Amino acid sequence: MATELIINKDDYETRVALLENGQLTEIFIERKSDSPRHGNIYKGKVMQILPGIQASFIDIGCEKSAFLYAGDFYDIDASDYDFFEPGSEELPLSELNNNGGNALNAAAPEHRKSKKKKKGLPNIDQLLKKNQEILVQIAKEPVKTKGARITSHISLPGRFLVYMPTSSSIGISRKIKSDEEKKRLKNIVLKYRSEGTGFIIRTAAENASEADIEGDIKFLIALWNNIYRSQLKTKAPRLIFQDIGISLRALRDLLNKTINKIVVDDKEEYEKIAEFLTIQSPEYVNIIEFYTDSLPVFEHFNIEKEISKALNKKVWLKSGGYIVIDHAEALTAIDVNTGKYVGKKNFEDTILKTNLEAAKEIAYQLRLRNIGGIIVIDFIDMVKGSHKEKVYRTLEDALKNDRVKTTINKITELGLVEMTRKRTGNSLAATFLEQCPMCEGQGSIKSPQTICFEIFRAVSSYAKKTVSKKITVTVHSYIMNKLYEYEKELEKLEARVNKKITIKMQDSFYPEYFEIS
Repeated sequence: MATELIINKDDYETRVALLENGQLTEIFIERKSDSPRHGNIYKGKVMQILPGIQASFIDIGCEKSAFLYAGDFYDIDASDYDFFEPGSEELPLSELNNNGGNALNAAAPEHRKSKKKKKGLPNIDQLLKKNQEILVQIAKEPVKTKGARITSHISLPGRFLVYMPTSSSIGISRKIKSDEEKKRLKNIVLKYRSEGTGFIIRTAAENASEADIEGDIKFLIALWNNIYRSQLKTKAPRLIFQDIGISLRALRDLLNKTINKIVVDDKEEYEKIAEFLTIQSPEYVNIIEFYTDSLPVFEHFNIEKEISKALNKKVWLKSGGYIVIDHAEALTAIDVNTGKYVGKKNFEDTILKTNLEAAKEIAYQLRLRNIGGIIVIDFIDMVKGSHKEKVYRTLEDALKNDRVKTTINKITELGLVEMTRKRTGNSLAATFLEQCPMCEGQGSIKSPQTICFEIFRAVSSYAKKTVSKKITVTVHSYIMNKLYEYEKELEKLEARVNKKITIKMQDSFYPEYFEIS
């Protein structure tokens, strides 16, 4: 599979597109902002402790306080990795978060329960005190009205490893299947790690040389030492460490043997990437291209058009069927419809083919739009159990291409599939769209007929309060045209209230809004 990274950078945002066989599959966007970014490390100050929900609000120096849940005080998400404990020593959080001792050589290690063994958490007020200063990392970026979610379990990603200075666990990606390779990588990490610290071995480490792994370990330990020393010298709230930009993060996380081209349209960014690859992955330096054509790079690769299409609620299938993607407050609902597809054999066959095509498209759209959280898919009802199983397996197979962890349940009797997809930053919709000021996020407005009847009732009420013999109603042109269709009703209303009614037009009004004076 031919894979390309297309990077567009300008003064206000950087965009990275991942193309697989010429098709846009993922898009990453970073805009200039003071908003906390995933991976950033802050020295925060405890502002409020809420025992009732086992959480606290931490001031990290941003507009909104960050949210620290008691569970995030201890562990990272271990769902994608297999862990083992090479030793029992772990750096005490109390020592790290109260400016005591060296982070790499804790003098008095204490034992912390692993995720599998821990049955309950201490109360949040036993872990933190008001005004306490604590080192935290952004786990989830702020979304809409919610502040960032943070963790005190620091992790620093490298090319092959993720360094965990506050844990002694060694984890390895489940995508590495060979037991022999897993053993080799674990032994290399154990050989070079500092006692009392932990690492996650990433998928990219598979078949990497011992020298590469050792280099990653040394780089990450040096980085952590700099972070730790910096936080000792400053008071909260303060940004201590800012993760690398989106271009370098994409290279760090996505670079593998399938990528055969990296195209960059900004000279400075091109040179930064070339320098990064020369140090980290010299074997990939020769695939970087500096884009100089007059046509914008995202237009050249047809990416702009694909992004616009990915913002639509309705997605057409090649057969003529379609899916509708609706974002609610707590979940995403996806509905499958036959649309213009009428099939060739029988109704059951038409439904099956539509659902099979929809299953593949849904998996693609989840990845492209970066939709996370709870997802409910309403497939067209199928009678045969074999058809349901086939659609389920097709969706399951299509989701294997997704780097983000997904969990999927079997199709219910009602034809519904409940699934979850791990949140990794904002969705495409959250990045590009905001609530419509016209319909107030409803996606629809009142019909002209409904508004006209509201106006008649409002005029009747207003007429009882005024001594004037004239009433003026100001409306949007959308409504004015409809009012003229109710000429007889207006005449009857004038006679009943014994006042002259005049209609005025104001195009700047929201269609549902009107004024009576």
